[in-house]
Amino acid sequence: MKIPRKSYIWVGIIVLVVAIGGGIAYSQVSGSVAKVNGESISKKELDAYMLQQGGQQALEGMITEKIIEQEAKKQNIQVSDADVEKAVNETKASFVSEEEFQLALDSNGVTLDSLKRNIFLDLTVKALLEAQSPITDEQIAQYFESNKDGLGTPEQVKASHILVATEELANEVKGKLTAGEDFTALAAQYSTDESTKGQGGELGFFGRGQMVKEFEDAAFSLPVNQVSDPVKTDYGYHIIKVEEKQEAKAASLEESKDQIKEALLEQKMSQEFDSWLQGRMAEYQVDRYLDRYLG
Repeated sequence: MKIPRKSYIWVGIIVLVVAIGGGIAYSQVSGSVAKVNGESISKKELDAYMLQQGGQQALEGMITEKIIEQEAKKQNIQVSDADVEKAVNETKASFVSEEEFQLALDSNGVTLDSLKRNIFLDLTVKALLEAQSPITDEQIAQYFESNKDGLGTPEQVKASHILVATEELANEVKGKLTAGEDFTALAAQYSTDESTKGQGGELGFFGRGQMVKEFEDAAFSLPVNQVSDPVKTDYGYHIIKVEEKQEAKAASLEESKDQIKEALLEQKMSQEFDSWLQGRMAEYQVDRYLDRYLG
């Protein structure tokens, strides 16, 4: 129903590398890893298959990481654990709940440790590119003038909802709320929205255009602390509670500087990273031996 505030866990130019045969538990595996009608597939066969399928790509990713680390050391650029944790927390904050964040990690096959590694590399590359060509106040001011309409804070609503399948059940839930029963408890008991029912139906803040129209119209028209009558959408019937509203606020250059700098750094990543990496590849001695093992 809601447009995700982040459509990715962490997507930078650095590709997350899963080392073939990596991990302590896997390294301790010996003998058979599977059987088909009693016929074994050995760990050695699996290793060879994984190496053949993705070995070259994984190796290039690891070479890239090594170059980034060596170049950062050469230029005395350091990304602290605090920097990484801050970025992790900002990523978490873009999700409605800790559970939704973990679900996004799991569905993308990403662990928290690998996310932190990717963030570390992302921040390091941005620092390297900025050191090569610093972002100026003039660039920030130009970006602001071109984009200030989109940098302001739009009108937003913070709301929770209880989603059920039928109008009859929605009316029953609304009756319980009118009688004084707790919204959070009823969301946990009745809501079919698995991503929010454990948090009392909490949806967080959202602006116009992020919800389906019927839901949006109801939420923005409700007074704070009021509960709606059942609202029908393609997802079912919603009971909506508005908890807070924020008025639209125009952007200012001073308040937008950090946001603009981050946007300009993202542009640098997409426009300059490939050429930066090729330049470092030409400077560094990189010897590749994988072909001799692939046959």
